[in-house]
Amino acid sequence: MKNIILFGPPGSGKGTQAIKLAVKYNLLHISTGDMFREEIKNETPLGNKAREYMDKGELVPDEITIGMLKKRVDSSQNCSGIIFDGFPRTEAQAEALDTMLRESGNPIKALILLDVDDEEIVQRILKRAETSGRPDDSNEEIIRNRIEVFNSETAPVFSHYNNKGLAKKIKGVGSIEDIFRRLSVVMDEL
Repeated sequence: MKNIILFGPPGSGKGTQAIKLAVKYNLLHISTGDMFREEIKNETPLGNKAREYMDKGELVPDEITIGMLKKRVDSSQNCSGIIFDGFPRTEAQAEALDTMLRESGNPIKALILLDVDDEEIVQRILKRAETSGRPDDSNEEIIRNRIEVFNSETAPVFSHYNNKGLAKKIKGVGSIEDIFRRLSVVMDEL
């Protein structure tokens, strides 16, 4: 199986590219945000637990998130691998994901970082605000804070996989097709 993590700051194009990669390479696309919404909508036990935290504005604990991921991964029998979009966000989550996948015999093959500078991210998200309907997309101060949180809390995940020789970095600027071609080159080498 070709299990990969598509990684990058908010607005780097992870969601757009993950969908394209999932189709081309027959990968199960796991977006943690989509996963939470689906589990809550279906009122699963894990979804109900997640809702308790989300209703209070708290982060869903890692063990619940990992439980949902394990359920998804276990159901991924008819695909060539998994593309993780928006997860892991911390080194602790990376370690938990590594353990879960190692136990299934299908570890992470690569983390691919979409490298985009902060000013480009700000402009992309402000542009996205025109159609996203998300109030946080139209506030530059909130956008810059999200980038700072990524840089301080999430970026260390790159080092976690880089230390294992599994991290790749591609230029995340250009047309959607240009970026997809660069990603495809990396995928084809895995």
